[in-house]
Amino acid sequence: MIAEVVVDVATSTTDKVFDYNIPCDMSVEVGDRVRVPFGNRNVEGFVTEVKASSTVDIAKLKNISSKMDTQPLLTQNMLRLCFFMKKKFYLRLIDVINLFLPQYVRNGKSKQVEYVSLNVDNIPNLDSRATKQLELMLKLRECGSAKKSDISKEFGQSALNTLIKKGYVRVVSQGERRAPQNAFTVAQKSITLNPTQQKAVDTITSSKYATFLLHGVTGSGKTEVYINCIRNALKQGKTAIMLVPEISLTPQMFARFRNAFGDTVAILHSNLSSGERFDEWQRLKNGQAKIAIGARSCIFAPLENIGLIVVDEEHDSSYYSESNPRYHTHEVARYLAYLNNCPLILGSATPSIESSYLASIGEYRKIILPNRANQKELPVIEVVDMLSEIRNGNTGIFSHKFLGELDHCISQGKQAMIFINRRGFSSFVMCRNCGYVPKCEDCDVSLVYHKEDNLLKCHYCNRRYKMLSRCPKCGSVSLRTGAVGTEQVVEELKKLTDVPVFRLDNDTTQNKSAYVNILQQFNSTKPAILVGTQMIAKGHDFEGVSLVGIVDADVSLHFSDYRAIERTFQLITQVSGRAGRSEGEGKVVLQTYYPKHFAYRCAVDYNYDAFFKRELSLRETTHFPPFVTMLRVLVTSENEQKAQDTLQNIYTQIRELKDKTYTSDFVYLSAMRCPKKRLQKNFRYQIMIRLYRKNQDVIIPQIYSICDSQKKNQVSIFVELDPQNLS
Repeated sequence: MIAEVVVDVATSTTDKVFDYNIPCDMSVEVGDRVRVPFGNRNVEGFVTEVKASSTVDIAKLKNISSKMDTQPLLTQNMLRLCFFMKKKFYLRLIDVINLFLPQYVRNGKSKQVEYVSLNVDNIPNLDSRATKQLELMLKLRECGSAKKSDISKEFGQSALNTLIKKGYVRVVSQGERRAPQNAFTVAQKSITLNPTQQKAVDTITSSKYATFLLHGVTGSGKTEVYINCIRNALKQGKTAIMLVPEISLTPQMFARFRNAFGDTVAILHSNLSSGERFDEWQRLKNGQAKIAIGARSCIFAPLENIGLIVVDEEHDSSYYSESNPRYHTHEVARYLAYLNNCPLILGSATPSIESSYLASIGEYRKIILPNRANQKELPVIEVVDMLSEIRNGNTGIFSHKFLGELDHCISQGKQAMIFINRRGFSSFVMCRNCGYVPKCEDCDVSLVYHKEDNLLKCHYCNRRYKMLSRCPKCGSVSLRTGAVGTEQVVEELKKLTDVPVFRLDNDTTQNKSAYVNILQQFNSTKPAILVGTQMIAKGHDFEGVSLVGIVDADVSLHFSDYRAIERTFQLITQVSGRAGRSEGEGKVVLQTYYPKHFAYRCAVDYNYDAFFKRELSLRETTHFPPFVTMLRVLVTSENEQKAQDTLQNIYTQIRELKDKTYTSDFVYLSAMRCPKKRLQKNFRYQIMIRLYRKNQDVIIPQIYSICDSQKKNQVSIFVELDPQNLS
């Protein structure tokens, strides 16, 4: 028999399967991890097919050296999904396979812990002076077994070693689960679904493969719909995947699901240690856990017989992987749901324009939850014109209106959340004399000032520099800082109030327990203030929050990206929904320099339909997704000339493809330097393409082939389908 094997060598020349002979004394299955001779070394590989014959001369085939595991690591559906992703997203097969396997699988085992127990039926007579030995054996008779380290600490190493040597006590090594710590707690409630929620559950659970767009306002009880649908899947003996966009949302969601489903829930995300991730992965693979919860990578959980997949906050851009391998989680989830013939739920209070469009043409089935589950009104959003504030002499961070509302919130013993989607103290430092702005040596971006550390930091490569005392260009000591970040907001708040102020951003959550600790402390402190970036904008459910302040609503409004207005509307609506979810009314103060912008008008009225219609019309007029497919060919290299030459070669061939065969199918084709022309020492160039959808399935593979033909050393080529970040 012959095995088709993809080898774990990540180069373009090895991105295919190779035939190997299966030795007569070896049993090999599809999905097995094996060692095979490749060139002058033995490498790991994965069996993708077993067949009776090969097109290669049998005499030239090498034998598989060994199997590495007792059971296949990959299922048939996993491999089908791998081949789908390779074709859809222009990925190397081995890179996709590795998404399904934690790094720890390659070199790790379950953590081994030594336990001690009695090795005799009756406690023997001991020397009267051996009191510690006697106490130790009495302890083991009482408890059965205990960790060797604990027994040694309590009774002494000498007493333990003596009993082991005499054969009275035995030592056994066994695996120990490294369970992710989740100190976050939520009250366990018995919730009865309202009629709208129950109808949603009934519609979803009565279906097989279908994609449902669950459009529910903030606080409408989407999570309870998810829980009840998953409970139905478990009753049928099936499993489920629950995705959230941010790791910071996972602890609260995990706590709610553990309340509902106990230890059948496993958590998977990149903030776990390699050992914790491996142990949770193993619990899912061996069937101990039936529900996988986590961020984007959780879609690759090793579950079989999946009965439901949920993508919460489906509009979030974090579901698009912007590093290799690049993929869109929605597409992966849809194909996985198809393979398992199960429903897929895409849930959001502010669905993406693309998802709403697909629902409008019948490709998705739309379910609406129009009201909050507790029947409370959505919080009132008040827009403050910051230009008017400046004209009236207020040049501070906060408007008079917000400060008044904050005082009222604190006096009532409530909590406030303050949103500013920019971390650090200020976005840049500038010399007032000559205009010099310090930039990262490895990236074409301004350095962000972090006052707490008195450092300038690059938010792309994490390089750090000393803060300037004078301009290195002209020597001036007159320096000014740029736009406000979370650090500066916290500093100003501490001048205004004595209540605890917590901060949640990438700088305060460097260790894996920080998310939980900050959220738990805020949850249990009243009055209190939580300042954060978009980490706080969605998913959180804090009963004590009565006020939300949006310090600078315009941060994302003027990005050079056709999704900028949509993302601004989504962020405002999402963060506003954190207020007034339980007791009392909620209030939102939105500070902006463009108070009449239509995105703000729609957000104030919570009028998603009006926003969707206007934005969709704009996309149709300007020929942007969802009416066309956008591709970005990204070429990067530390050698700028090589990047330019490669880009030019690719562009010339695509241009020829357009001019000779598909002129009417191309809406747009242009080559250019990326807006951020250099990141992490790599020069970046791109080709932007927009295609009508009619012949895209024929054209896109040809573009992939053109890119394949230009692969070379020291140059990386990526193709992104409908990229989320155009910088």
